[in-house]
Amino acid sequence: MAKQSVPPLVPALLAMKCPNCRKGSIFVNKHVLPLKGSLDMVEHCSECGMKMVRETNNGFGINYALTVMMFFFNLVWYIPIFGMSYEDNSIYYFVASSSLVTLLLQPWFLRLSRVLFLYFTVGYRSKTATGNNH
Repeated sequence: MAKQSVPPLVPALLAMKCPNCRKGSIFVNKHVLPLKGSLDMVEHCSECGMKMVRETNNGFGINYALTVMMFFFNLVWYIPIFGMSYEDNSIYYFVASSSLVTLLLQPWFLRLSRVLFLYFTVGYRSKTATGNNH
């Protein structure tokens, strides 16, 4: 019997694949647009049959952490390009530009927070298609 290779974790997570098999899609739509259906999840994975558990808090805690991290990551590009000083209004420009970038990335953050929640709670091959644990 040939041993199957394990799909890599990070590419599967970023592609928003099932945490159990890392092959099936988690969301009904591949893209976030249109926004109305961007968070619609499939009931069961098409590859392994695992039931997709919808978190009770919709991942707001993880989404908040991603949003705060984005504000700090914005410093990485903002300070070298524009600089920051208390003597002028550059701090207000930073807050405005970071808010705009974070607002534009929010649909992806919401999806990623749901995926991260699933990856935190479901291990790779933790369940078979019938739901039995190994």
